[in-house]
Amino acid sequence: MTAARPGPPPPSDPEQGIWEGRSVARRFVSPDGLTVLVGRSAANNDLLTFELGEPRDVWLHVAAESGSHVLIRNPDGLERLPRDTLRFAAALAARYSKAKHASRVTVHVATRADVSKPRGSPPGEVMLRRFGTVHASPV
Repeated sequence: MTAARPGPPPPSDPEQGIWEGRSVARRFVSPDGLTVLVGRSAANNDLLTFELGEPRDVWLHVAAESGSHVLIRNPDGLERLPRDTLRFAAALAARYSKAKHASRVTVHVATRADVSKPRGSPPGEVMLRRFGTVHASPV
């Protein structure tokens, strides 16, 4: 008896937060109609950021706290995201973090191209080459 060969992995859909057939992110739509994805766990944060994220996408995370990676899909390569989308995504980063009960938090904002994973680092841990900050209240 021969072992069955595994077929190709199930399809991935970055717009839906799906990696190889499973949901790794919550999906939201910003006030401007852009897709905003929020990682479900540390391991899913890595998949969201490094497997589903494109270099031109915008990445957000609450500063100095554990929390979900947030990815704003940017298929049109906008140089500047609409302000309402950025505020919306920053509020989601605050909401899905350990700082969710704070009144206001600092959120790091970077292009996905400026986010890297140090070799041997635990799931969800990243390094930022360049980033800006915004302040947000959890939604």
